[in-house]
Amino acid sequence: MLRWVALILLLVLIALQMKLWSGSNGGVHEVETLRAAVKKQGEDNDKLTQRNQALGADVNDLKTGEQAVEARARAELGLIKPGETFYQVVEKPGANAAPASAASTGGH
Repeated sequence: MLRWVALILLLVLIALQMKLWSGSNGGVHEVETLRAAVKKQGEDNDKLTQRNQALGADVNDLKTGEQAVEARARAELGLIKPGETFYQVVEKPGANAAPASAASTGGH
């Protein structure tokens, strides 16, 4: 009788070990996959946190400082104050054709 109980317990142990090491639901492989996914998500979250902090600093700067608003208006909207003179420098065609085309296609 004791032999049968030991044999049944051994078979149950073997079945559980097989499920642990090769099973798709809750096995070691799934745990490793989930750990890798959690690590990647943590890295993505860190990048997004840094971006959010930078955007928050920009928003705070735009809310409190006039210099930031003026700088952004100059860069994005072409702001020119009364009494200022606007100069646009146009380079000769072909002088820097390779760097100019690489710069124009690289950003968009």
